[in-house]
Amino acid sequence: MTKCLTVEVGPTDVQGETRIRRSVLSAKRLMSSPEDDVKTLFDVFNHSVKVRPKLNAIGYRKVVKVVEEEKEVTKIVGGEEVKETKTWKFVKLSGYHWLTYEAAKRVVDSIGCGLRKFGVQPKDKMTVFGSTSANWLLVAHGAFTQSITIVTAYDTLGEDGLLHSMNEAEVATAYTNADLLNTIKNVAGKCPTLKKIIYDGEAKPADVIALKEAHPHLELITLEELKQLGEDNPVEPTPPAAKDYCCIMYTSGSTGNPKGVLLTHGNLVAAIGGVNKMLTKYVHEGDVLLAYLPLAHVLEFLVENVCLFWGVTLGYGTVRTLTDSSVRECQGDIKELRPTLMTGVPAVWETIRKGVLAQVSQGSPLVQKIFHAALNAKAWCLDNNLSALTGVFDAVVFNKVKQQTGGRLRFALSGGAPISQETQRFLSTALCPILQGYGMTESCGMCAILTPDVFNYGRVGSPVPCTEVKLVDVPDAGYFSTDSPRPRGEVCIRGPSITAGYFKNPEETSATLTADRWLKTGDIGEWHPDGTISIIDRKKNLVKLSHGEYIALEKLESVYKSTAYCNNICVYADSMQSKPVALIVASEPRILELAKAKGLESRDFAALCKDRVIIKGVLDACLATAKRAGLKPAEMLQGVYLESEEWTAQAGLLTAAQKLKRKEINQAYVAEIKTLYS
Repeated sequence: MTKCLTVEVGPTDVQGETRIRRSVLSAKRLMSSPEDDVKTLFDVFNHSVKVRPKLNAIGYRKVVKVVEEEKEVTKIVGGEEVKETKTWKFVKLSGYHWLTYEAAKRVVDSIGCGLRKFGVQPKDKMTVFGSTSANWLLVAHGAFTQSITIVTAYDTLGEDGLLHSMNEAEVATAYTNADLLNTIKNVAGKCPTLKKIIYDGEAKPADVIALKEAHPHLELITLEELKQLGEDNPVEPTPPAAKDYCCIMYTSGSTGNPKGVLLTHGNLVAAIGGVNKMLTKYVHEGDVLLAYLPLAHVLEFLVENVCLFWGVTLGYGTVRTLTDSSVRECQGDIKELRPTLMTGVPAVWETIRKGVLAQVSQGSPLVQKIFHAALNAKAWCLDNNLSALTGVFDAVVFNKVKQQTGGRLRFALSGGAPISQETQRFLSTALCPILQGYGMTESCGMCAILTPDVFNYGRVGSPVPCTEVKLVDVPDAGYFSTDSPRPRGEVCIRGPSITAGYFKNPEETSATLTADRWLKTGDIGEWHPDGTISIIDRKKNLVKLSHGEYIALEKLESVYKSTAYCNNICVYADSMQSKPVALIVASEPRILELAKAKGLESRDFAALCKDRVIIKGVLDACLATAKRAGLKPAEMLQGVYLESEEWTAQAGLLTAAQKLKRKEINQAYVAEIKTLYS
């Protein structure tokens, strides 16, 4: 009999919803902390300082030099080939420099003292607007030593979103990176409360002068100067309480202005307690996590703070320097660090999978056959609990793949959006188990986790012990708590890790949180008999087709995006039509390969994206992917439009978290969508 990972609690006769389910690990009481004496993130950090002072906590690399390379590129202008020389910049990086927990505490304390001397007071709010780095986390924890609330903003948020967050929070102080000073200059005049700027890194003298000239009232200081200020002017910590706000985390905003999610120290610590209860037996002191996702995203912020509690070493990297191809005279971050744990969003895993397949495709037909035969054989063994037989496949075939991530990776966690089953299965077989997590900013990033001992595809796991979950009927879409064998409905979550609401936004708060504190996620889920849950789609992205059948757009995108020719995809469905269509940002290398295979002479990528032979080839590949995934006839694409230009946040087509702005994309491609349906 299948062991069930959840227990039912509460009333048995509520109409239109399932009974409440909790993890078997928290059947009597939801967890609110990992240890009795850990109530805040200030406590989380100091817990490890006390328990493991000499262990490496944080690692970072320094730029040794910038290497410039000239490359000749060919463009098609007016139907003719034109060659031009472009200069590309790469960096040579040092090895990792390490801070132990006790050394990191000295830095954190100096930042906290420096902030107080700089005029920042307990309960003040401070914007943190920068890329993920060791200093980002150290500045945040420095703020926590003095009960200062951080207001997070993606470094890709754009001026409008940044300004909205700063004005709404009425911040007086902002921490940023040297290369973002120009953005600060552009918004500072529209933020009347802003008085102080702290920046990290080597700034261009012209940027500093321009900022001072444009806003002479601003106090400007470097992070190193702030640390020295703190060392010279020590003050006692002002520890926060669990009820105090740790951060106001601004979501990337797929529609309208970003919303500020209020997260207390108690919320974050409850989430850490729940994750710790589920995963601590799989994590060892001395494990190493590659930290590179945006810290302004709740998933990375939670994971890094969980790792601080566990004693897992954080090694920082950047998206630009992860692989060997993006650096010179040194190894990329992954190979240099050799992590044992890694987090990623689906786009990262898709890129890794497609990169492996691209390398395999360059081998001989025999090599390709061996690889895919080994992949299928190992996957079969794993599906049938015969993992003892998989060693030979790793030794002969997959260890080369594993070396691309340093050779030590044991587990990886995928979150932020659904990952396609094809990609999850491929990487879990060739690399390491890709676990899934489910959550959102409003739940501190984690509502459910798929643990290694119940590994399965297409599921996000069972509830974290700090939350309880129920499914509520969505009658219009045909999802009911009484559905058999798997109850379905909108996922609703409650517990100590759930936000109190949105900052200065009572309308959105009341629309998202019920009077009895249930968070309405807007996601459609279904329970499995073993107590795990699958997320089917977003409530707002369900479309009813002309024959009355509903299709889930995000689910389809996660499937079709695994097609080799897709860098990004937006599926569109018209309720007057019987099938969906897709707008695809095409992969240039793969399209050029397809053109060569089809005997086409053109090497003009933009022109090839409009070629009927290429379009049919991509559509056929998408439909083949759909059939392998078991999609229904109504979910098969009727047609595709290929876009040669990447969608970006700057162009207004993606959020700062790189999620689709569906409305804006659909508006930008009205004519193309109409053609696909004609």
